[in-house]
Amino acid sequence: MSLHRLVLVRHGRTTWNAESRMQGRLDPDLDDTGRAQALAAAPVLATYEPVLLVASDQVRAWRTADAIAKEAGLVPRPDGRLRETSLGDWEGLTGGEVEDGWPGGLASWGSDPQWAPPGGESRVEVAERALPVLAGLVDELADTDERQTAMVVAHGGTISALTASTLGWPVSAWHSLQPLHNCAWAVLEQRFDRWRLRAWGLAAT
Repeated sequence: MSLHRLVLVRHGRTTWNAESRMQGRLDPDLDDTGRAQALAAAPVLATYEPVLLVASDQVRAWRTADAIAKEAGLVPRPDGRLRETSLGDWEGLTGGEVEDGWPGGLASWGSDPQWAPPGGESRVEVAERALPVLAGLVDELADTDERQTAMVVAHGGTISALTASTLGWPVSAWHSLQPLHNCAWAVLEQRFDRWRLRAWGLAAT
């Protein structure tokens, strides 16, 4: 019956996550906590029995995907379209530094998915580049006889944009999703020819 379930996993923690520093396209690795999170989540995520595992090629997502792949017996595939939102001039800064330099900018970014940080991209633009990845997974599994699961390892902003757009939500409602914690995941299931949100914010611990 083709692709029935999508599991969208956020990467484990980095030092910059712990410092509330904006990462975007910059590429810090997982810290010790992030590696422990990935190892704890991997066996739980493997119980979904994914047949395909695709991940952002940024190192924090790729390390997380590698831990899952070892438990699930899969070879992960990198895809640059799943990278985190480009935050332009904000990358590397803390939230306080952003507010000092661009007063009101964080509020605009947090409330309007069509608004982009200076030199960066909006959530809507993120969805536009990432949605074809999911469409490709649907096509790849279109001729399978059983209901299958695919897993995507990416970033908080990317997953939120993918989820809201895949569900067909109006753009004004996109930010009603609570941000995912590190190494938490969402589950979408196909029912009656449409995607439905089965779970949001699941975690191993």
